[in-house]
Amino acid sequence: MSYIIFDCHRKVNCMRKFKLHWQILLALILAIIYGSIFKESINYVSWLGELFIRALRMIVIPLIITSLITGITNVGSSKNLGRLSIKTFVYYISTSILAIITGLILVNIIKPGAGFEITVAKDISEYGIVQKPLKDTLINIIPNNIFKAFTSENMLSIIFFSILFGFFIIQIQKKHRELLTDFFSASFRVMMKITLFVIKFAPLGIFGIVAKVIAGQENLLDLFKSIGLFMAVVIAGLLFHALVTLPSILKFIGRTNPIKFFNSVLTPLLTAFSTQSSNATLPLTIEAVEDNAGVSNKISSFTLPLGATINMDGTALYELAVAGFVAQIYGIDLSISQQVIMVLTALLASIGTAAIPMASLVTMTIIFTAVGLPLEGIAIVMPVERILDMFRTTVNVWSDCCGAATIAVSEGEKLKV
Repeated sequence: MSYIIFDCHRKVNCMRKFKLHWQILLALILAIIYGSIFKESINYVSWLGELFIRALRMIVIPLIITSLITGITNVGSSKNLGRLSIKTFVYYISTSILAIITGLILVNIIKPGAGFEITVAKDISEYGIVQKPLKDTLINIIPNNIFKAFTSENMLSIIFFSILFGFFIIQIQKKHRELLTDFFSASFRVMMKITLFVIKFAPLGIFGIVAKVIAGQENLLDLFKSIGLFMAVVIAGLLFHALVTLPSILKFIGRTNPIKFFNSVLTPLLTAFSTQSSNATLPLTIEAVEDNAGVSNKISSFTLPLGATINMDGTALYELAVAGFVAQIYGIDLSISQQVIMVLTALLASIGTAAIPMASLVTMTIIFTAVGLPLEGIAIVMPVERILDMFRTTVNVWSDCCGAATIAVSEGEKLKV
């Protein structure tokens, strides 16, 4: 008995050494095998996916509230607020919107999920998808009852209230401001711990969800083709944003040679591609932008750390592409107002969720909830998430660098490139 216990403990420790993305890949392979062979026994594992989805729903609202309020209070307490911060926010919001629109246009034109539709066990209307006029959507951002917004998962209203609450925390007396800031900061740390705990079960959840999807389908080859086309659409969108949109801003607004500037920040871009982390790349980004491109420390020390936190061009493009792709494979026709909701939700949610583990998974959950898309669809793209993360993180860092250079030139600085 003692040997068996020791052997089990050793195997658990070995599993812990596997990176999460390898665990997810293994779960995908096993799910395909199980779903293809044991179709009649799918109910034995499908509950794993249902539990994982419920856990994601459980953490989304408290996580978005605490992370947004903490993010707003941290930004608002900066000594650099003023003209520089306005320029920085305008740049980050503008490039994020351009990236999101690029992703949506490509998904709507190419339609990677149109050739394959998942067989669903229940009617699409039961997912909570409601078509509303754009005017009503914008008006409903301000909730009549914030607690009703919580219970109905009205994400735009929750995000709006959280940003408003965080902004006015900055305006009150210092002793009360510090008390509330500490409270929400501690609450955010707790939610980070809970999120980490939930994310550990992602491989099991994805196994249950994918196995159920596979068991209900006959044309698996079409599904794999659709996922491959989806990857191509995302990479094409990221390349367009990185090679056309951002260099155009750098050239015509920042009056800087994009090729020379790209060469000056090549090291952090390659590091971002290999590490998939904007924060881990930040020291190299600051060094390259200052030493190689000639941006002053005054600009880089404010714009780059802030960009690593809230400027997620590549991630926003990816998340909106995922939403459009999942809607297509479920046979859901998203209206213009619903796509506007997704754009606003992705833009606002990125303020607080960039620093959390597997941020794209959590943000996609928020976007899907906002428009009523089935959360199970997220699992379909999770196996390729790691590969696409390399590209979108590089675009995130490249956007940060272009922003620092553009803002520096607008402040009258002369760059080396």
